[in-house]
Amino acid sequence: MNATSRSRDARRLATLLVAGVAVPAWALLALWSASPWRGWLDHGGWGDTLALSPLCRAVPGGEILVPALAAALAWLLMIAAMMVPTALPLVTTFRRAVADRADASRLVGLVLAGYAAAWMAFGVAAHAADTGIRTLAAGSPWLVAHAWLIGALVLAAAGAFQFSALKYRCLERCRTPFGFVNAHWHGARPLPEAFRLGFDHGAFCVACCWALMLVTFVVGMGNPGWMLAIAAAMAIEKNLPGGHRIRTPLGLGLLAWAGGIVLSRL
Repeated sequence: MNATSRSRDARRLATLLVAGVAVPAWALLALWSASPWRGWLDHGGWGDTLALSPLCRAVPGGEILVPALAAALAWLLMIAAMMVPTALPLVTTFRRAVADRADASRLVGLVLAGYAAAWMAFGVAAHAADTGIRTLAAGSPWLVAHAWLIGALVLAAAGAFQFSALKYRCLERCRTPFGFVNAHWHGARPLPEAFRLGFDHGAFCVACCWALMLVTFVVGMGNPGWMLAIAAAMAIEKNLPGGHRIRTPLGLGLLAWAGGIVLSRL
């Protein structure tokens, strides 16, 4: 396969991922957020009286299992909607690298699976921490009265992280897909190697974007507008030339937002 064919094949793959994965995921999130079951998507809504509460009672351990499954589904949709588009440079670069192999499609699928696995691991940790915080808050009248403080702290942490050296060391790895593929793909053990490549790239992506993703816990995962804005910020940082230049305005904006919440409560 010549260079022109490889590029055309990579562009078709990018179009397929956007049209077949990202767009449907955004559509499902939007429909879910407008449905009677919005509480299962919105942060903080799992303990409310919900339309699916009979299901919780019908399933053994449903009070834990059903919310956990709903959270997992919501997080998978978020990965597909928000993070898969930011991984397109890596996926298309890898596709060009393996275009002559008979198992190219399977290898690309494993890269995507590894990438999603890294973000899913972060999602599990984030939801576990969220559950722990809410459990702690439920037993503290002071935290119940000052729940807004948790949101302000998350926003402040996300703003401060924008100025950290760690974020930009990881971001540089995300912004150089050719070098990443060249360093991680050797083809000796193709299947585990492809999965590990996707997982490692996802881990760097988590390391540079985790704070911004936590902002979804503040604005609500059932708010497509805010989620789209956060996804756009991450895509600009990772993929566009000069994307690192939004570091200062984005960080200052998040810090100002956190400060505004605190001042409004004084």
